[in-house]
Amino acid sequence: MDKELIIRSSSDNVDFALLKDGKLIELQKDEDSNDFSVGDVFIAKIRKAVPGLNAAFVNVGYEKDAFLHYHDLGPKLPSLLKFTKRVSTGKLKDFSLKDFPFEKDIEKDGKIVDALKSNQSLLVQIVKEPISTKGPRISSELSIAGRYIVLVPFSSRISISQKIEDREEKDRLKRLVKSITPPGFGIIVRTVAQGRKVAELDKDLQNLLSRWTAMCKKLHKAHHPSKVLGEMNKASSILRDIFNDTFTSIHVDDEELYIQIKDYVQEIAPKKESIVKLYQSKVPIFEKFGIERQIKTSFGKTVSMAKGAYLVVEHTEALHVIDVNSGNRSNKANNQEDTALEVNLIAATEMARQLRLRDMGGIIVVDFIDMTNAENRQKLFNHLRDEMKDDRAKHKILPPSKFGLIQITRQRVRPEMNIKTREENPNGLNGSEVEAPIGLVQKVTQDLELLLKKDYKKLTLNTHPFIAAFLTKGFPSIRSKWFFEHKKWVKVLPRDAYTYLEYHFFDKDGNQIK
Repeated sequence: MDKELIIRSSSDNVDFALLKDGKLIELQKDEDSNDFSVGDVFIAKIRKAVPGLNAAFVNVGYEKDAFLHYHDLGPKLPSLLKFTKRVSTGKLKDFSLKDFPFEKDIEKDGKIVDALKSNQSLLVQIVKEPISTKGPRISSELSIAGRYIVLVPFSSRISISQKIEDREEKDRLKRLVKSITPPGFGIIVRTVAQGRKVAELDKDLQNLLSRWTAMCKKLHKAHHPSKVLGEMNKASSILRDIFNDTFTSIHVDDEELYIQIKDYVQEIAPKKESIVKLYQSKVPIFEKFGIERQIKTSFGKTVSMAKGAYLVVEHTEALHVIDVNSGNRSNKANNQEDTALEVNLIAATEMARQLRLRDMGGIIVVDFIDMTNAENRQKLFNHLRDEMKDDRAKHKILPPSKFGLIQITRQRVRPEMNIKTREENPNGLNGSEVEAPIGLVQKVTQDLELLLKKDYKKLTLNTHPFIAAFLTKGFPSIRSKWFFEHKKWVKVLPRDAYTYLEYHFFDKDGNQIK
């Protein structure tokens, strides 16, 4: 399995594309304008507590106040408030928490008005970026993420990632981490720590403690509100969270960013430093790796899949709905139930990819093709769970209902990735739009494959002159690729009278194939 990270840099943002065996599975943007990223820590002021919501609205400098629910305060809130006040006024110069006297924990189901007061200073962390009309969602239970561990101030708990299943390895990691954890701090051990030595864990811990100290030093003179601890740059944070031994290459088209990433990889995985490569071709990097083509064909309302099947993706304010369609596929299965299972398994794989690619969150309802066999429904459920195993966002999948519906909840911490794939219609007026040419070509290719399976000896394709030129020009042209794959030549005829999206196949006798 090849895992590649392709990084494209421009003057105002950086795009990250994660490929698995050449297929785009994740796309992220790092924009200069984003001042409220998940993980950023702010020194802020409580605007007002709202008893009816058992929450407070907090001014973090965004146009809309951030939302802080009582359950996001953390049990050590009184200790955090006391620490923040003493550091901000300059009375406390030791940030280690070694001799800091902790206050009594707040009640688990208490009231917000008993815990916070208006105009109070508080350290808060962004847990969900501003989405739609809502301000950021924040927490006062702080954590600083590293490569192998997460540092949790004002805690004494050591917990191990649930994805580490080996009991002996869990005990080993707990023992090692316990030996290096300073008083006043808790540790969460991440999945990638599996098999690591104590020296590597300690180095990560010292780095996190340095970041904590640097943040505390800023508090004395910090304005309210202001950012006192920023997440790492996007390149480093992505590598920190997803990089592992399965990565085969990282391609970067910007020299400065290339040096940064090379240094970071050298620090976290010295043996893998050689996979970081500077891309210097004149062909744009996303074009070279086929990412632009995949973006155009993956972000529309309709998503094509193998064997003629397709998904229809709809969005509402409350939830996302995905409909699975078998399309006009050629059926080699013995019966309707086998066909349904085959299409559903293909759809589950594509749907898991779509959720990561678009970063869809909240409630997702998937309407799979009905299956009467309970064993097949269980097979689909297990397959979907396996496909979503690599998804970093927290998610929960419910088994299929009697109607063939599967409900999924997926953590939403930033706005959904939404890319416009339709273009202005050259044949139309009044701002009408059509599918991008690359999407149309994919449809033509799928129709051709279906016809060739039906043993048509000679095929002629009539289409708009623009599309005809797109299919036949250059080497190897798309038509040439069809020939190399299917060993049959397709005649392409431009038709001036056709509209932009119109195309028809004809057989050897000149009859149109419906």
